Amino acid sequence: MKASAFFIVIVMLFNSCVDGKKSASDSLKAESIRNKNKPNIVFILVDDLGYHDLGVTGSTFYETPNIDQLANESMIFKNGYAASRVCSPSRASIMTGKFTARHGITDWIGAKTGENWRSRNRHDKLLPAEYIHTLPKAEITIAEAFQQAEYKTFFAGKWHLGGEGSYPENHGFDINIAGIDAGSPRGGYFSPWNNPKLQNKNKGDNLTIRLANETADFIGKHKDSAFFAFLSFYAVHAPIQTTQEKWKKYRDKADSAVIADKGYAMERVLPIRQVQDNPIYAGLVETMDDAVGIVLEALEANGVADNTIVVFTSDNGGVASGDHYATSNLPLRGGKGYQWEGGIKEPFFIKVPWLDNGGTKTDCPVIGTDFYPTLLDLANLQLNQQQHADGISLKPLLEGKDLIVKRPLYWHYPHYGNQGGEPTSIIQQDGWKLIHYWEDGHEELYKLPSTEHDSLNVISSYPKIVENMSDSLMLWLKEVNAKFPTEDTEYNKSKAESRRLNTINNKWPSLENNRLKVLSKDFQPNDNWWKSKVTID
Repeated sequence: MKASAFFIVIVMLFNSCVDGKKSASDSLKAESIRNKNKPNIVFILVDDLGYHDLGVTGSTFYETPNIDQLANESMIFKNGYAASRVCSPSRASIMTGKFTARHGITDWIGAKTGENWRSRNRHDKLLPAEYIHTLPKAEITIAEAFQQAEYKTFFAGKWHLGGEGSYPENHGFDINIAGIDAGSPRGGYFSPWNNPKLQNKNKGDNLTIRLANETADFIGKHKDSAFFAFLSFYAVHAPIQTTQEKWKKYRDKADSAVIADKGYAMERVLPIRQVQDNPIYAGLVETMDDAVGIVLEALEANGVADNTIVVFTSDNGGVASGDHYATSNLPLRGGKGYQWEGGIKEPFFIKVPWLDNGGTKTDCPVIGTDFYPTLLDLANLQLNQQQHADGISLKPLLEGKDLIVKRPLYWHYPHYGNQGGEPTSIIQQDGWKLIHYWEDGHEELYKLPSTEHDSLNVISSYPKIVENMSDSLMLWLKEVNAKFPTEDTEYNKSKAESRRLNTINNKWPSLENNRLKVLSKDFQPNDNWWKSKVTID
């Protein structure tokens, strides 16, 4: 491995990131099982799922028994991160093994940049940076790596990494079900939907369940050959929809726990949700969990569960502001689009059946770029550090070995989030997180995990740490040719202030009213529950 400030230093030390060790006999047994067959891969990616949106990660409102069981059979990475606070960049990092500033997709594909940003009437100080709008063909995706190893490759669900000519089938997937340029489900979660890659069959069919059934069908047809299946749910992205039955279940659950009078607090730019009590979002989450159960059952029914690695994660934090204000990420600050932990910390589970480490937890910080080399390594395929330049194999951790991985993690988002996030770049290393703000150059320093939860910025107490981390961040951004926002010469401070006051005086009260309306016993979003939405804008 090349020596570089931007690659990984793995030091074998007495202290371990992993709770517990495997005996020599267990390791030999695991090796025997692993060598018996070429392992299959099922990668489950949820859209906009917050860290605390699962029972296993602390939610007492949403019910996710299938995912909870999967987590208990997996290694749980307590400090697992998405590579971005929004979808397309994070997904590109999973596919390429590279941080966003390196591959160039730094915002969700379709977001406005430069002077076009003014059409949003946001009245921001900066014009967002340009970014790449299509996953480059030069990148050897994780799917292509497995395809070259004679795996049958399958994709189902949300793609959002380019249009015609840059669909999943153009980047290593033999089969593509529903993967198009769209970032949300056109037509909603109930058939008829508007997706040229997914045929409508029965009116009212649920999209999330349909994608799971398509994946289960693929598993059944290819149980006798090695496969790489990537199930990329559109859920739990807006439009937030569920059935009347599920809405009632969770409305009654919220009511029995006593519905809070207030559900929001003001963040820097927008109100942000403080409670998990949205009954329609809860129904959407439960349906996604039902779908995960279908896939896991298919592995068992086809006799391949013992030889199939299962990954479960999300592409960014839960939507607590903007969009549909669906969930709360507390005690993490922020959510999708935000620069704090709530925007990037994710459920991050890897099940490797032959390692028998179910429920084992590690505190080691890991990130979405690590999936690429980890899965190659677990499948005994050759790593390609030049491609997955910002990822490392987590196989040693999965095997229970004593090691500490020392490396910086980087995030670069030179844009404004729809949810209230600001243009920033971040470096995280050795338990510290430094955030650099591009509007005025100020920085924040957090000692993880405690100070990030309660928003205690300790920038003034550790000047040397700040200096070193800031220098490292700027050097890295220069080396990867990162793009930056520019000053908007037409910025109008009075218009910006007027927008802020309108948000506080009108938007915030409206959100509070709509939250209670969704929780009322006689709530009806419209005449057709197939189109029910979680909030009323």
